[in-house]
Amino acid sequence: MKGNIRQRKENQGWQLTVYTGRKPDGRPIRHYETVRGSEADAQRRLRELLTSMDKGVYAPPTRYTVKEILYQWLEGYCKTNCSMQTCDGYEFIVRHHLVPLLGHLLLKDLQPRTIQSRYSTLCETLSNRSVLHVHRVLSQALKWAVRQNYIGRNPCELVDPPSPRGRSMCTLSAFEVSILLKYAQEDCYYPIIYTAVSTGLRRNELLALRWRDVDLDMCSISVAQTLYKGRGRVEFKEPKTKYSRRRVAMTPKLALYLREYRVERESLYRHLGVPLTLDDLVFSNIDGKPIDPSTLTHSCAKIVKRAGLICRFHDLRHTYASLMLAAGVHPKIVSEALGHSTVAITLDIYSHVTPGLQEAAAKQLDSVLPVGVTKRYGERYGDNDREIQLCKRP
Repeated sequence: MKGNIRQRKENQGWQLTVYTGRKPDGRPIRHYETVRGSEADAQRRLRELLTSMDKGVYAPPTRYTVKEILYQWLEGYCKTNCSMQTCDGYEFIVRHHLVPLLGHLLLKDLQPRTIQSRYSTLCETLSNRSVLHVHRVLSQALKWAVRQNYIGRNPCELVDPPSPRGRSMCTLSAFEVSILLKYAQEDCYYPIIYTAVSTGLRRNELLALRWRDVDLDMCSISVAQTLYKGRGRVEFKEPKTKYSRRRVAMTPKLALYLREYRVERESLYRHLGVPLTLDDLVFSNIDGKPIDPSTLTHSCAKIVKRAGLICRFHDLRHTYASLMLAAGVHPKIVSEALGHSTVAITLDIYSHVTPGLQEAAAKQLDSVLPVGVTKRYGERYGDNDREIQLCKRP
């Protein structure tokens, strides 16, 4: 016998007994579970348990809470399989969102409807996109719990997370870029802003550039590392994907500017009594230490505000891509410069530039095709009245 049901005392539900195997001495191993409700509910739960046993996905019940499983996942999986930045992001979501909402529940009692209701609560204070990130973290943790045989199935698979709303993108025109650079001229972060809008590099890629990565003769920049700051520590690491590790061509104006900028840095280092080496950062503080990414972002926001514009530092990357596409550069070239894995990502992000590109392409096609010729019926079909009558609609 695999299982049976018996009614407990009045209004105390039904007790399920499932035989899950035998001990080394031959005695049976039993799993007991109480179901509140009707006998039909108890029968349904018994069938679920027996089905999971037949499929080999039965997980013995544990007393672990959701909080304990989440922290086990962070320690046992994330720290050995994810980057430090990813781990920090996951830990923030677990600590500030998942544990307060679901941490007190037993893992075996976690139901899809419970998760769904908690998402509704989160949507009152967070954006749909943020709640979607919470859902992905919870789903990954529970998927790991299934592999560890803590639970039989992932309840997140039956949950519908909120759909993220479209995020508005702000890009600057060529005229607005000139205004921004004019207001940034006297700021110490002008070299970074000018390089960002000229290359489309990410903030942490710019702050990790070394002089050995800048080839002023070939007018190119190699992205070989990125800067990461978190938990009070700064470190350099390799780009996350092979597409992020790339070579970006510089404009002649940027190459000329960086050549003059390097002369200034060499002069500064001589005053400090140290030589400028190839391993020194291109953009750094006076003492040569990395610039704080948050400080750069806040300083850029102040410059943008003085200029009367609206954009974030990351929007300089979007501006670079938009100006390149509007100038007629092939999307594949722009995609490689940005470090996207496919050109489809580039076209999807910058679809707002596509109408202008289609109009330009139509004008180019117009210069190749001949002019259309329109003829009257008599000239086209001759004087055959019968053919003209056949062409007319009844």
